[in-house]
Amino acid sequence: MKEILEIKQKKKNIREKIWKILEEKNVAIFPGAWGRIPNFKGAEKCIKFLKNIPEWEKAKFIKSNPDSPQKHLREFALKEGKIVYMATPKLKELKCFIKIDPQKIKNISFASTIKGAFLLGEKVSPEEIERIDLIIAGSVAVNLNGKRIGKGGGYSDLEYAIGRHFGFIKENTKIITTVHELQIVEDDIPFLPYDIPVDYIITPSNFYKINSNIKKPQGILWEFLDEQKIENIPILKEIKKFHKI
Repeated sequence: MKEILEIKQKKKNIREKIWKILEEKNVAIFPGAWGRIPNFKGAEKCIKFLKNIPEWEKAKFIKSNPDSPQKHLREFALKEGKIVYMATPKLKELKCFIKIDPQKIKNISFASTIKGAFLLGEKVSPEEIERIDLIIAGSVAVNLNGKRIGKGGGYSDLEYAIGRHFGFIKENTKIITTVHELQIVEDDIPFLPYDIPVDYIITPSNFYKINSNIKKPQGILWEFLDEQKIENIPILKEIKKFHKI
């Protein structure tokens, strides 16, 4: 337990260091850096590197985080006819994902925003999700070993774990993150068994394919979840009850 707390503190320190740098360098844009996946200048330029990712070309179904800097990737995916799935805030509903089908939506630009997705998309349960071809994840910090740090809630990792549990995410499902160059750190980011690594890092000016031997989590690691977390997330309660965990 002490070791886990130390790892979480180290992550917190890196997270706050990056938020501070982005603000000081005037790189963060609305809605700001602190406490979130930071939006950054040039985020829209990241889409030009998607052509370097073979999985993107083939992808029909994409899972994405809902944060502002990845809005451009979601919009590009929808314009290419791909279906995008996003999680509901903090997974607070049993139908904890939103399906955005471009065939059913006229205003794709609006649908790719957080507000638009929840107004125009369709709530679905994990059992209804098609096999995901590619994942877009937001990050506060990453390194070139593929380790990432989110904003601290652990929901990206949980969404991935739920996907592995229900089978719509597999071990070989690649993960992309888009960040500003200042968010790439040299630090050896501490990692816990439930953390998800990334396979591709895109910045406004660079593309990185990560060759890492970091194993992705195989499913839900219950030993790292406290009762309060499970109680607050209906789908976890349902899984636990069904499997008598």
